[in-house]
Parts: sequence; C-alpha cells; structure tokens
Amino acid sequence: MQSEKEKLAKLVEVFNELFEVSEYTKLQPGHDEPFYRAAVNNSPAVIYSRNDYFSSALHEIAHWCIAGKERRLKDDFGYWYKPEGRSVEEQATFEQVEVKPQALEWAFSLACNHHFYFSADNLSQAIDASENFKLSVRTQLVTYLSEQSLPSRAALLFNRLNQVFRNNQPVEFLHV
Repeated sequence: MQSEKEKLAKLVEVFNELFEVSEYTKLQPGHDEPFYRAAVNNSPAVIYSRNDYFSSALHEIAHWCIAGKERRLKDDFGYWYKPEGRSVEEQATFEQVEVKPQALEWAFSLACNHHFYFSADNLSQAIDASENFKLSVRTQLVTYLSEQSLPSRAALLFNRLNQVFRNNQPVEFLHV
C-alpha cells in the first residue's frame, strides 16, 4: 500500500504529464494555502495544493477541471473566497457551489483508491457538511459516472488515474 506522500508524487507526475504541455498547467503541492495562479508570460498556470495532502490536490484539481477557459485566465479563477467563519446562510451558499467540485474530487478519489471526505471548510464554526449537501454531492457523482458525463479534462484525468492506481479495474460507485 502506498503512503499518502507516494500517492501524491504519482498524482503530480500523472497530472503534469497530461496537462503541463497541453493545458500549460502544472500541479505543485506543499503550500500553506491552496491557490490557482493563472499563466503569466512564459510561466504555466500552477495549481497549488495545501501542504502534502493528497485530498487537497484532488480538490484543487477538481476546481480546475470545472473552470472554463476564461476563468482559467484569472488567479483563483476570479472567484472571491469567504474563509472560515461563515454564517449558516453563507455556508449554504458555499455548499451550493461546492457540489460539482466535491463530486469530481470523490470520483478522482475512487480512481486512486483513496478515501473521500466531505469538506464543509468551516471548522471554526463547527459546521459540518449538511446531509442535503452530502446527498447532492453523491447524486452528482453517480450522474457523472453512470452517464459518463465528467467534464472533458476530468474524464481524461479520471481514466488515467484509474489506469495508474487501479490497473483499469472497474470503479465501484453505485454503493457510495
């Protein structure tokens, strides 16, 4: 069984192999906070993930896979981020926009044989992911996989991760 650090190194290798040239984007873990830096001059775009956390890298990749071409031209995809300390209403809004990224993260986790954790990203308020949010993420995951409707970059990465981490074994998702 691979350690998280070994899995992360393999993920970086796979991602950069697929996208550093074709999409002028690379994955670089090991940072204090996740951040997407758009391509500048002769430097490719960089997806920075938090510390050496495999799940952080998968999550940030998921956001990148959803972002359209115009969004990928902007740092952090041009989104404003409300950090921890969100109210219940702000948390509900956060959950609405996190369904697809977390469904993709879950798909990538399945392809990598890695446990998926829902993220409410609001620890200081002791607000956990709501049951409605969890159901929405699960429903989106099942839709993505059963209808083979992953966004194109996500599908390419999902298939390659499944090949590398699972030797192309079928990904079981109907009982997630």
